[in-house]
Amino acid sequence: MTAINKKYGSIRKLEDRLSTPHHGPLALLQRFVRKRDFYAGGLMIVFGLVMSLKGPTYRLGSLMHMGPGFLPTALGVILICLGIAIAAPALALPEGEDEDLLPEHREWFAWGCILASPIAFMIFGSLFGLAPGTFMCIFVASLGDRAGTLKGSIILSAVVTFFGVGLFSYLLQIPMPIFTWRGF
Repeated sequence: MTAINKKYGSIRKLEDRLSTPHHGPLALLQRFVRKRDFYAGGLMIVFGLVMSLKGPTYRLGSLMHMGPGFLPTALGVILICLGIAIAAPALALPEGEDEDLLPEHREWFAWGCILASPIAFMIFGSLFGLAPGTFMCIFVASLGDRAGTLKGSIILSAVVTFFGVGLFSYLLQIPMPIFTWRGF
């Protein structure tokens, strides 16, 4: 007992050193689990794996004559690479620097606005057309900006709607009416 006390100072310090490994795969995993980048990269890798494994169930085709499975497979591989690139910085953070999974100041209203914006596009786009759907999508998302103003949100929505309608309706010729009325 005295030899242990001389070398480590006390039994308590020895227990602390044994309970928190500083080397090996378990320590690496414990360092990863406390990092946001690890979860974000892992999620991207999972989505990429699902897409790259589901894509080849359709005909892939060739580079000149792409089949319906080519794009999901290629995007899945790209997502896997991006996931690795996102998770890699979790190694670079110092050992004692842990992160919370959620930010310290949670922006619930902003998150709600961002999540509600595609729903606004679906509702307004199906009822009133591409232009009102795009306008409402951008408007609802921009309301989540704490520093934004109502006037700024309207101007941003109008500019994005103008370019979006030009791109998707006239240039790409997406078959969605610009204005329509399917009211109640």
